[in-house]
Amino acid sequence: MGYAGGTLEDPTYHNLGDHTEVFQIDFDPEILSYGDIMEIFWENHNPAARSWSRQYMAMVLYHNEAQEEVARESKKMLEQRLGTRIHTEIQSLDRFYLAEDYHQKYYLQNVEELAVEIKSYYSDIEGLVNSTLAARLNGIAGGYGDPALLEKELEDYGLSPRGKQIVQDVVY
Repeated sequence: MGYAGGTLEDPTYHNLGDHTEVFQIDFDPEILSYGDIMEIFWENHNPAARSWSRQYMAMVLYHNEAQEEVARESKKMLEQRLGTRIHTEIQSLDRFYLAEDYHQKYYLQNVEELAVEIKSYYSDIEGLVNSTLAARLNGIAGGYGDPALLEKELEDYGLSPRGKQIVQDVVY
């Protein structure tokens, strides 16, 4: 979770300037392509709706020309398919500013017992931010994701028996 797309140096939640709240995805293109990510993105918001604020606007930030081409082409195809203008902005990512610690894995951090357990696995906030497990649990705590899939994956994460029980209490 962080801020990007604006001009203010070192934005914060309470001094955002012209930045937008964004998240950055690390992915393996051998497993999931940028085009796949764009498909998921378009399916999970209303791209024809105008954003009501710069802070929460829908936007795609690309890292290179290849990503820009995929993003713009996917937007163009969606506009043709829907027969309407897409308001989602597409622009180059100049800089990503990590949001404050309390914004990281927000839903997860609001389930106190689970947050305490998960934070015990990491020595600093960077570990939590970069954790696939924390991302999955954050989605589940926010009412998103697939609990059945998470249940299958829990063994791979090396969670303690106490951690597994806490997750199951949250999920079910």
